[in-house]
Amino acid sequence: QVQLVESGGGLVQAGGSLRLSCTASGLTFSNYAMGWFRQAPGKEREFVAAIRWSGGNPYYVDSVKGRFTISRDSVGNTMYLQMNDLKPEDTAIYYCAAKIGRVGTVSEYDYWGQGTQVTVSS
Repeated sequence: QVQLVESGGGLVQAGGSLRLSCTASGLTFSNYAMGWFRQAPGKEREFVAAIRWSGGNPYYVDSVKGRFTISRDSVGNTMYLQMNDLKPEDTAIYYCAAKIGRVGTVSEYDYWGQGTQVTVSS
């Protein structure tokens, strides 16, 4: 059974930092791409960042490039999202997700965590 569990969300002032974690189980990690997505109130879920577990270049939405960094710890089966210089518009519920093969769009991911709230105050 695949499980993804996020942690690390919270309330932070604009310009601050948070690091989100996603611990995965039940996967053959080398076959999977992992991603971070977010959903703000009244908006659709959107892609934030993604990486193939086996390596390669990460992918980011333009609005977070230079501020967010996605990484993974293959030993601990954990993926991270380091978020720096946070802005109020980053406020959302952040989800991690997994799919077999390459990174893809929101609808292509098969497994999702429960989400963690990130709130950035101005």
